[in-house]
Amino acid sequence: MGDAHVTTQEDRRAVTPSLVADGPRPAGSTRTTARARLGSLRSPRRPRLWFEILLIAVSYWLYSLVRNAVPEQKAAALRNADWIWSLEHSVGLAFEETVNHAVNSVTWLIVSMNYYYATLHFIVTIAVLVWLFRRHPGRYAATRLILFATTAVALLGYYLFPLAPPRLMRGGGFVDTVLLHQTWGSMASGNFKQMSNQYAAMPSMHIGWSLWCGLTIFALARVPWVRVLGLLYPAATLVVIVSTANHFWLDAVGGMTCLAFGYAVSYAWYGALPHRLPKVVPARTGRGRPRAPHRPPGPSGPTAPAARPSAPSAGRPVAPRRPEPDTAAAAVPPTPPGA
Repeated sequence: MGDAHVTTQEDRRAVTPSLVADGPRPAGSTRTTARARLGSLRSPRRPRLWFEILLIAVSYWLYSLVRNAVPEQKAAALRNADWIWSLEHSVGLAFEETVNHAVNSVTWLIVSMNYYYATLHFIVTIAVLVWLFRRHPGRYAATRLILFATTAVALLGYYLFPLAPPRLMRGGGFVDTVLLHQTWGSMASGNFKQMSNQYAAMPSMHIGWSLWCGLTIFALARVPWVRVLGLLYPAATLVVIVSTANHFWLDAVGGMTCLAFGYAVSYAWYGALPHRLPKVVPARTGRGRPRAPHRPPGPSGPTAPAARPSAPSAGRPVAPRRPEPDTAAAAVPPTPPGA
C-alpha cells in the first residue's frame, strides 16, 4: 500500500491511504498469470454439445471450401500421377490396376465398395466422435485436435502436390467404378464431379480419418472384438480406395503422415497422448474453473450438526475426571464446634 496523504484542515482534505500501489506491476506476476491461463486452456475439459456441433460443421465447411478453392492444376496433376505410377513400377509395387480390374469383375463386391467409399468415411468418423463425447469426455478434445490438425495439414498437400487419381490418368487402364456401375454418393465421379476438386488425391483423407478412427477405438475400447474391428477398418479402407481407383497406395502413405502430424500437435498441446488423459473430467464454470461437487444437505437441513466429542486415542489411559467443587457449599462458612 502506498503512502498516506495527510492534509490540513484548511484544504479540508482527510487522511486517505493510497489504494493503488506505486510503480508498475511486477513482471513475474504477469508471467504467472499468463502461465496459469495457458495451463487452464491446455487442461482437459468437458466438451459442450452445442459448441462441438457448431465447431465440426463450420470446420468441415471451411475444409471443403478451401479444398475446392485450390486450383485444380490439371496438367500438373496428371504429370504427378504419371510420376507416381512410374515410381511404383520402379519399386515393384504398382498393383493398383490389377486390384481394380479384379474387384470390378465381381459386381456386387465393387458396388458395395463404391457405397463404402461414399458413406462410411463420414458415418464412422461421426460415430467415433459421438462415442468419445459420451464415454470419454476427458479425452475428447485431445482426440478431436488430432483429427482437425490432420485435416488442416492435408490442405497444404492438395496445394503443393496436385495429383490426379488413377481413374483419371491419360491412357490408363483403370476403371472408374462409380461411373461404370452408376452407384450413388461419390463426389468424385458422375454428376457430382463438378462440385469437388478432382485433383486432390494426395494425401488420402479416407486413410487419414479411418486410421484415426481405428487407433482411437483400439486405444480406448475395452471389448476385444471391438478393438480388432478398429484395426480392420483402416485396412479395409485401403483396399476400397485402391479397388475403386480413387487413390494410389502412396496416397495412403501421405494420409498416414498427416495423421502423425496430428498426433504430434495434440501431444505438444496436452502433454500426453489421448489415452493417457483422464477419462472423465469435472464440469467447468463459465470462467473455466472446475465446479465443486454438489453435496446434498443432511437430514436436519443445511445446518451442520454439532461436533461430537472426540473419542480417546486407542492405547492411551484416560485420566480420571476431577470432580467439580460445590460452589454453593463453598460459599457457606463452616459452623464452629459447640455452636
